[in-house]
Amino acid sequence: MRFLSDVLKQQYGEKVYKLSLSSGCTCPNRDGRIGFGGCSFCSEGGSGEFTSGPGEIGRQIEEAKRRISQKVKASRFIAYFQSYTNTYGNAARLTELYESVIRREDIVILSIGTRPDCLGEDILDMLRHLNQIKPVWVELGLQTMHDETAEKLNRGYRLPVFEEAVRKLKSAGIEVIVHVIFGLPGETKEDMLETVRYLAALDPRPGGIKLQILNILKGTRLGQQYEKAPFELLSLEEYTELVARSIRILPDEMVIHRMSGDGPGFLLIAPDWVRNKKKVLNAINRKLRDGRGNETMG
Repeated sequence: MRFLSDVLKQQYGEKVYKLSLSSGCTCPNRDGRIGFGGCSFCSEGGSGEFTSGPGEIGRQIEEAKRRISQKVKASRFIAYFQSYTNTYGNAARLTELYESVIRREDIVILSIGTRPDCLGEDILDMLRHLNQIKPVWVELGLQTMHDETAEKLNRGYRLPVFEEAVRKLKSAGIEVIVHVIFGLPGETKEDMLETVRYLAALDPRPGGIKLQILNILKGTRLGQQYEKAPFELLSLEEYTELVARSIRILPDEMVIHRMSGDGPGFLLIAPDWVRNKKKVLNAINRKLRDGRGNETMG
């Protein structure tokens, strides 16, 4: 198993930190092109509450660096455009924005979060161009391989769209990272592991994966549903067991970018245990050290 922090430290000789930034894009699942309201678990901030935007990109970067410098000494960074759909918009504007970022000496990787249905030829051309300057990652929010679950979440696309996006990106030489959420309503643990097995066997295969627990957030449709009629959520023990099993399923060449995700505390409704990220990571590491979480476990 390979973890992102180890891979980056080996490649760059030091710890590389992530800057969460805003491109000023919106989302076609919010403005009506595909749908309205976004995915039912997505906050009004488009999962970008930790970004330094909106605003002039240089200011965003310096503000994000300043926050990191209050805790650690850092010199190399990943520019992570996290909120909403960061390939949705005018390709010329986005090219100018991203090129101004990727050419900075302190930025070693450009990471762009987006939807698989927002990767037209003009955007692919942009990504190819940028990838010739420095490494470019594209992060796709799959969440689940199960279209029935995705439809209930208002994801707005079906599995073949994701598969085609991965093929196009890999053909363009772009690294692909996939987001997966455990604990989605209606899914069994076997359903969740099936998504992991699907990604492990996909051809071409994504280069990285982010695993996280479903966060029920205020202001989301899922949050409203939960407050009206609470549904069962995964416990810390169940989640960490699933993550340990997933890591043992994944091929060694797939890099694990995240094992836990914590939404903004002021928006979090449940589960409360996600607030203690260190405890979550320690529990996962204990299971991995103890040899638990094998694929053969029931």
